[in-house]
Amino acid sequence: MSDKAPISFLDLPRQQARLGAPLKQRIDTVLEHCKFVMGPEVEELEKRLCAYSGATHAVSVSSGTDALLMVLMAEEIGPGDAVFLPAFTYTATAEVVLLLGATPVFVDVDPASFQIDCDNLRARIASIRAQEELEPRVIIGVDLFGQPAPWANLRDVAAQEDLLLVADCAQAFGASLNGHKLGREAMATTLSFFPSKPLGAYGDGGAILTDDAERAALYRSLRTHGEGRTRYEVLRIGLNGRLDTLQAAILLAKLDRFEEELGRREAIAQAYDAALSGIVQTPARVENSASAWAIYSILLPDAATRDALQAHLGRHGVPSVVYYPRPLHEQPAYAEHHDETVSLPVSETLGSRILALPLHPELTDEEVSRVIGAVSSYFAAPGAGGEAGSADARQERGA
Repeated sequence: MSDKAPISFLDLPRQQARLGAPLKQRIDTVLEHCKFVMGPEVEELEKRLCAYSGATHAVSVSSGTDALLMVLMAEEIGPGDAVFLPAFTYTATAEVVLLLGATPVFVDVDPASFQIDCDNLRARIASIRAQEELEPRVIIGVDLFGQPAPWANLRDVAAQEDLLLVADCAQAFGASLNGHKLGREAMATTLSFFPSKPLGAYGDGGAILTDDAERAALYRSLRTHGEGRTRYEVLRIGLNGRLDTLQAAILLAKLDRFEEELGRREAIAQAYDAALSGIVQTPARVENSASAWAIYSILLPDAATRDALQAHLGRHGVPSVVYYPRPLHEQPAYAEHHDETVSLPVSETLGSRILALPLHPELTDEEVSRVIGAVSSYFAAPGAGGEAGSADARQERGA
């Protein structure tokens, strides 16, 4: 039991204090000009997102979920269409498919990187084509936990199968692949600025990146009720999906410190890797990449070890979170849309073994050491796997 204050899994008060006067000035400027919807900060942010990612166009929207929804709406995805996506990810990636009446087809993930398994993807596409009930239309690749999906392989599959390719980069803005920032890996890339994301607002927010001018114009129309050249020319059914000016201003202030924050995230991840790789399974690094480290998840041998370790960490003031307890195809909302004879074994076992440790730029070196110490103290020696451990850990397990 620790007598120190609990560590925060996400420390927004400390973050605000660090950002200080520049953040306050950005907010005060919006309060002064009172252009709370589509104010000048929105366009400024979009230009900054393009400059950062290399994408030609950035369209800010109300959330990462709405970003995905608008991308699929623009392609007229609907009933009878199959959209392929990983089973092990957050629900937003799949729910937008069902909102449009299309069918999500869940694909297994790689056991090391947790990214979509392209061999299983090919098999799932072939199976859907053979059934002749749905038309394969889209692949959504997810940059899970801040690491890049296998984009070269995904582009190959999409080209060979004549499918549209969308990047769900909600957790990985700031990550790099082959020396370039993510943002141009697919037809469209969607971002989330939820507060816990590497670049997070203080509310909901998102964006769509693309190199296609026609699609960018369509996204801009969709985010504002489908309007045309004037406010009262309605060309299509759209959404109220704009990013508000205050959130844009906050993101601009945070962008100024973003690379510094990514560096701190990487330093913490390296510290965890060095100290814990002989004790637990630490995240596999995607080749030729730099992660944004939205989430740092370790793997334990089994559910009993994971649950006991999580309880041990809690008693020592170290928070931890399970991302995700079960795959999407086993969730009640999606079960009827998945062929129960199709097994996705990796996705079906990860939820019982995975555990995310605190990783954010506000963590001090002392707190990082506390996290490492708490995990290490659960095990008597590297590779113990929960069968042995410290006296405290054995007592917590009833050993």
